[in-house]
Amino acid sequence: MKTKVGLFGIGLDTYWAQFDGLLNNLNTYQEQIKKRISTYGVDVIDAGMVDNPLKAGEAADLLKANDVEIVFLYVSTYALSSTVLPVAQKLKVPVIILNLQPVAELDYDAFNKLGDRGKMTGLWLEHCQSCSLPEIANVFNRSGIRYDFVTGYLQDKDAWRDIEAWTQAAHVVVSLRNNRMGILGHYYSGMLDVYTDITKQSAVFGTHFELLEMCELKKYRDETTDTENQTKIEEFNSAFDVASECELFEIERAARTSLALDKLVKNRNLGSMAYYYEGEPGNDYENIVTSIIAGNTLLTGKNIPVAGECEVKNAHAMKIMAEFGAGGSFSEFYLMDFNDDVVMLGHDGPAHFAIAEGSVKLVPLSIYHGKPGKGLSIQMTVKHGEVTLLSVVEGKDGIFLLVAEGESVPGPVLEIGNTNSRYRFNIGAKRFMNEWSKQGPAHHCAIGVGHIADKIQKLAFLLNIQVAVIC
Repeated sequence: MKTKVGLFGIGLDTYWAQFDGLLNNLNTYQEQIKKRISTYGVDVIDAGMVDNPLKAGEAADLLKANDVEIVFLYVSTYALSSTVLPVAQKLKVPVIILNLQPVAELDYDAFNKLGDRGKMTGLWLEHCQSCSLPEIANVFNRSGIRYDFVTGYLQDKDAWRDIEAWTQAAHVVVSLRNNRMGILGHYYSGMLDVYTDITKQSAVFGTHFELLEMCELKKYRDETTDTENQTKIEEFNSAFDVASECELFEIERAARTSLALDKLVKNRNLGSMAYYYEGEPGNDYENIVTSIIAGNTLLTGKNIPVAGECEVKNAHAMKIMAEFGAGGSFSEFYLMDFNDDVVMLGHDGPAHFAIAEGSVKLVPLSIYHGKPGKGLSIQMTVKHGEVTLLSVVEGKDGIFLLVAEGESVPGPVLEIGNTNSRYRFNIGAKRFMNEWSKQGPAHHCAIGVGHIADKIQKLAFLLNIQVAVIC
């Protein structure tokens, strides 16, 4: 189902009888805006032109009935703030005010040669969108209405990128609210930074949490057939570059666990998951958790992100990245290369194979560092180019987002059967590490491709939480 966004224009009904063609021209511009926003994959509920307080009430009823996530307010010409406030008050959703002139620059010579001051005034009113902005902001500030501006002109590429980003942020809000996150197992004992308040997480993101049992996963694993297992192994061979030293026993073990994960996700209708388990040496649950990385990587690459070490906050960060179309790979800080001024990040757990640079290798590990057993793991580097790091932080004053933009760069990585990549930041590696860490995130983060800090800032605004941008 498409995300619903609202749209209404504002004007002053007194003008229509005074200036012939003005209303028609403004309605034409609003229709252009509606059509353009509709191309961004959202359902635009257009309440038309609101030019008096009575129509404001009707527009508010229509938009409220359609349960829009955000509303775009097109300032078509000067309008009284009394036509705006009733709509915003009733909807109680963020308002994005569109200050879009018809053109970047008025043709002053042609304008002044019209020779009719009435016609000239009408044409000016067609271009005076900015006139109402301070008035609307004044009233919204005093009324506690949350809003932001997009300023430009109808063919302004920057303005339309901004509008599209708002629609994408609204989509992510809906996705998070509809997300069902599974929590399988328990925290890594002693990792205090990872512990979280899932009630707060639900309150901020709207996510439902399913507390899962290992015995359910074992049941699905026990039910797998040899035919299913062979199909899953073929999927492994398609998605991964399976190292020749991988034992068939380990591949089959991982395939059965992957099948069980698929069934768990389907039966519980999960959109993300956080997991960790140890178990007594040699028991069934340890057998599952030591063969889980390949299956979790497949799920993550299908935008059902899975975070290891039961890092719920990072599962949320990965889901945000996935819904923005940026990927979102599970990562932690590995080391710093001071000569090359880069920071290396990676992890031994699930990766987002869809954002890999080159092949994604499935390799054997004789030991999982800090964890029980042995099995298969992922060797992968994030695609070279622009990247964004995101952490969902639970601080003393609540939940906020922590963001940094950087670049995944070529160079040597650690061939230890983990995901790891080299990242460069425009403020330098030393300053980045200090400033990122001072914000107090957990030691994990999600890494996605592209620079999307602006979109994440918009998401934070819609969620009504703070965001800290490092670079």
